[in-house]
Amino acid sequence: MKVGVHKVAMSSPGDVSGLAALIDSGQVDPARIVALIGKTEGNGGANDFTRGFATLSYQLLLARHLGLTPDEVGARVAFVWSGGTEGVLSPHATIFTRTEDAGPAADGPRLALGIGITRDIAPEEVGTLAMVREVAAAVKAARAEAGITDGADVHYVQVKGPLLTPATIADADRRGAPLVTRDPNGSKPYARGAMALGVALGLGEVEDSAITQEMIARDMGVFSAVASTSAGGELTKCEVLLFGNSPTATGDYRIGHGVLKDAIDAAGVKEALRSAGLAFHGSPSEEQASRIAAVFAKAEAPPDGRIRGRRTTMLSDADIHYERHARAAVGAVIASVTFDPAIFVSGGTEHQCGPGAAPIAAIVRA
Repeated sequence: MKVGVHKVAMSSPGDVSGLAALIDSGQVDPARIVALIGKTEGNGGANDFTRGFATLSYQLLLARHLGLTPDEVGARVAFVWSGGTEGVLSPHATIFTRTEDAGPAADGPRLALGIGITRDIAPEEVGTLAMVREVAAAVKAARAEAGITDGADVHYVQVKGPLLTPATIADADRRGAPLVTRDPNGSKPYARGAMALGVALGLGEVEDSAITQEMIARDMGVFSAVASTSAGGELTKCEVLLFGNSPTATGDYRIGHGVLKDAIDAAGVKEALRSAGLAFHGSPSEEQASRIAAVFAKAEAPPDGRIRGRRTTMLSDADIHYERHARAAVGAVIASVTFDPAIFVSGGTEHQCGPGAAPIAAIVRA
């Protein structure tokens, strides 16, 4: 397996010119594209329609090149968008290509990617054990597809799945199906938490007996160290992108991960870069940072409202949601190390690392 990584800027949620240029120049074969992870400038909430707009825009571009319908493109390419580019975060998309051509052997493990997709998740299953187990099965399938046998070689599992919308709530009401909540935005923690626990279960980080319905989005002491989950109203299934390093993979990239102990943990950013194979003393130079292909992180407000002993207003601000505060802060810290604000930072860390902490992963050119 050989995985390619291509990051393109976006001037709006419908801007696909970056990928179009790569295709026209021959740098990217559209038939090899298997996944896209990106940031749009929406609000990140249940009514963030920039994610669906961006997905359709890329589907239309690829449909023209591949002679397919947009729906057929959607069936073969996994699209994961996170809304919210607060602060210095820059809208962008990272496109992943994959070929099974082995090519010359690499001097060490290289980036491998596996994809798993669940069945449709019913509204009454959002944020429940059913969602946990469906994601766990998809994670196992993705890991097998990636050819990663050692769980320690898995460094990042991105899952995007459905949240509740007014329409799906109404559908459940018509059928008399109970829901975890009737608040669309309030369903995000339950959905993210269930998907993260699904990753933990699928990778064997926790036992099935340790997961109960009552603990989802409540008992944060049970978690995955490599899960990154997001929820949106544009999806009905959960899409799993599993990244790791495999000795059978070739190509130019390696992936590593670390833990951000809080929103200003620059040392955690450097830990992830070094885990991916970027060697540097102190901080990366601009030349060393140019080898960073992509960074993916989660962001969270501190549960007790304090960072390094200092009080913050993230959780008490009635004007700006805490997720937006956190994304802006974490984005600035990462960009100060990588020299690039086009980074994927998503809010909400339910069951993704320990309470108050957040996962971060980095892909680096070897």
